[in-house]
Amino acid sequence: QVQLVESGGGLVQAGGSLSLSCAASTLSFSNYGMGWFRQAPGKEREFVAAISLSGGRIVYADSVKGRFTISRDNAKNTVWLRMNSLKSEDTAVYYCAARYINLPTTEFQAGYWGQGTQVTVSS
Repeated sequence: QVQLVESGGGLVQAGGSLSLSCAASTLSFSNYGMGWFRQAPGKEREFVAAISLSGGRIVYADSVKGRFTISRDNAKNTVWLRMNSLKSEDTAVYYCAARYINLPTTEFQAGYWGQGTQVTVSS
């Protein structure tokens, strides 16, 4: 069983930056591909970024490529999402997700979810 706890959300002005973190409670964190998803009001949850077991493979949604950076530290059981040049359309609840061995790049691939953290970008 994997429990994920996100933190770092908040209110930021457009053009600003914010960092999210996700702490995992598992002894085998390095066996899980990790990802971030988001859900805006009235919309379906969508993929944002994912990182492989050792961090050697990273995938981003086109909408965040060049602005967001996903990273992980297996010694700390933590994955981060650094968000720069934020836009109003980035406003959403951001969820951390884990998938055993492989990258979670779709909602249905993720086996574990955090509770979500709100990110609001004011224009």
